[in-house]
Amino acid sequence: MVRRASLTYSLRMATTVHGIEAFKDLVGTHLGYSEWHLVDQAQIDLFADATGDHQWIHVDPERAKSGPFGGPIAHGYLTLALAPVYLGEVLVVEGISMGVNYGCNKVRFPSPVMVGSNLRVGVAVAEVEDVTGGVQVVLDLTLETEGSPKPSCVAQVVYRYYA
Repeated sequence: MVRRASLTYSLRMATTVHGIEAFKDLVGTHLGYSEWHLVDQAQIDLFADATGDHQWIHVDPERAKSGPFGGPIAHGYLTLALAPVYLGEVLVVEGISMGVNYGCNKVRFPSPVMVGSNLRVGVAVAEVEDVTGGVQVVLDLTLETEGSPKPSCVAQVVYRYYA
């Protein structure tokens, strides 16, 4: 494990940021990857129920077999929604009063996530800017499907962390 200023990180553990000022030391740093996580049909069906998006390419495995992807795929927004879940395996923030998801600057879905695939997120710190009471942190996220040559989702997400 390496310790620098108020940052703690290792190749096998999440980077832990201690307080908002520590983010500034991370600009330009790739923090690593989450573990691989299975995306299954049950998860996709729950997302479809939550969002009302029951398009057959997601929820009808038999019909999807003859569709453009050869089987059912996860919703793009499900893939994006998994990013904060996996992010906690890569980045832990301590010594703050609160953190909020402030939005996205960019999101693209270059390749589908097939049912039964494993997905992970890679995280890099792109920008850190002072805001009243805290910092705004822009993270470059790359969601990868195991064995796929292209990422499934690339997103630039914005979080605000307050002291």
